[in-house]
Amino acid sequence: MAAITMRLPVARKAMGPSAPRGGEKHLVAPGDTITTDTGYMRGHGTYVDEEKLIASVAGAVERVNKLVCVKALKTRYNGEVGDIVVGRITEVQQKRWKVETNSRLDSVLLLSSMNLPGGELRRRSAEDELAMRDYLQEADLISAEVQSVFSDGALSLHTRSLKYGKLGQGVLVQVSPSFVKRQKTHFHDLPCGASVILGNNGFIWIYPTPEQKDEEAGGFTTSLEPVPLSDREVISRLRNCIVALVTQKLMLFDTSILYCYEASLPHQIKDILKPEVMEEIVLETRQRLLDLEG
Repeated sequence: MAAITMRLPVARKAMGPSAPRGGEKHLVAPGDTITTDTGYMRGHGTYVDEEKLIASVAGAVERVNKLVCVKALKTRYNGEVGDIVVGRITEVQQKRWKVETNSRLDSVLLLSSMNLPGGELRRRSAEDELAMRDYLQEADLISAEVQSVFSDGALSLHTRSLKYGKLGQGVLVQVSPSFVKRQKTHFHDLPCGASVILGNNGFIWIYPTPEQKDEEAGGFTTSLEPVPLSDREVISRLRNCIVALVTQKLMLFDTSILYCYEASLPHQIKDILKPEVMEEIVLETRQRLLDLEG
């Protein structure tokens, strides 16, 4: 019979602000009045009743000049041009691939919007169309950039840079997109020996840091060499740290993940997911981030 771990109730410790390096956000619930000022414009997640602007979803209030909207805390991914995403190929169609990116509709990767193997630049031919399944097939994971947004909200992707393309060996972690902090770069080689791609769509890819970047591969050749145990342990620890950060409502970016990784080193990998250990290492991470801000 499997052993069962039981935990006695304890008083919860007071946590600091949940969004360091960005200030506290104005959170609202459905029905809360955001403002009574009639000079504001109504955006997504709001409605007007008796000249009051009221939230229709639970989330954080965002203001852009006079436009007020509420960004839902738990929602599907709403893509913007320039976002970095990690997606899974769901279907091979004529001159395009359908990609699952955690949004309401499948995204589209056109054959003309990707690099050919080796980075060759030329017009796509009928032979390329017949060989599409040799490049990418169902269940393959890719990294890409949002090129445009269609009128129905579906995303058009591209992989024209050699840093994008097919993903090899690693671990995929799926979180809510609201936990991924927007940064200048979402590709990070961490000093602990692994790399992460923080997709704006909430798909996070953790993989061993390659010893050398193969620029000739064009994003299609994936290494199938066995991953050393030490690398697998680092990847597993990072994965559990990301789960701990999300469970404790802390934003994900390279510094928070690295601090959480360092705080988890005294514990075994499997123990990181225990609630009391999770609270301890995230509290330490939160404090280090606040010290960094100060």
